[in-house]
Amino acid sequence: MENNLWKHIVTVRQESPLVHNITNYVVMNNTANALLAAGASPIMAHAKSEVEEMVAISLALVVNIGTLDEYWVESMILAARKAKSLKKPWILDPVGAGATSYRDNVLSELLILKPTVIRGNASEIIALSKANITATKGVDSTAKSDEAIQAAENLVRNYGSIVCISGETDIIINGNDKIFLKNGHEMMTKVTGLGCTASALIGAFIGVIENKTEAVVAAMSLLSISGQLAANKSAGPGSLQLHIIDKLYNITEEEFSADLKLDS
Repeated sequence: MENNLWKHIVTVRQESPLVHNITNYVVMNNTANALLAAGASPIMAHAKSEVEEMVAISLALVVNIGTLDEYWVESMILAARKAKSLKKPWILDPVGAGATSYRDNVLSELLILKPTVIRGNASEIIALSKANITATKGVDSTAKSDEAIQAAENLVRNYGSIVCISGETDIIINGNDKIFLKNGHEMMTKVTGLGCTASALIGAFIGVIENKTEAVVAAMSLLSISGQLAANKSAGPGSLQLHIIDKLYNITEEEFSADLKLDS
């Protein structure tokens, strides 16, 4: 797999996939810039009257429930249903799963539509699977990524999704494999929305990469290594965010290969 990851990054740069994002308004600008820097083409659209057409012309759909309201929920369901009917890949980011019953009910409706990929922190994945009861602090994780492995396996079994648990170690689980990615930097936890950026990048990769597991690993590797390299030249979270965007754009194969820390 390691030999294919850089090829997948190049494929995204060359094919510039159109990625339809129904995401939260806290992160829209940063998410769009990250997609552009990585070579993808973002569109942020949530109007009910057009989401189905947007899905039809896009290569992948990203559904992020960070700033829910009743209108956006209808749009998310319409878009996910359309993606499923067209057999287009889509990713669910269950921001704040377990925080409120409303949020959990929305997630239950979306899970029925069987996302290609689910990406969240450990607390979100545990809450989403209902495999355990865990505290959630807003959108921050109160659990370590390895504590959510059983919950992720339940989601894989029940919905056929690839599950990515974000954390100090990112864990990608499909029906057969567990892949552990040990890149990134602690300062990345001080920048809001980098998890949302990860989900959006996964959307770009699953849109053009046939092997969806490798697509998830490539996207997560790209962001975590970019964050790690960016932290070396950043004075704090503000400059880190800027340097991550730059590194998503200009990272080289040599940098990527030298820093990749992958176990399976």
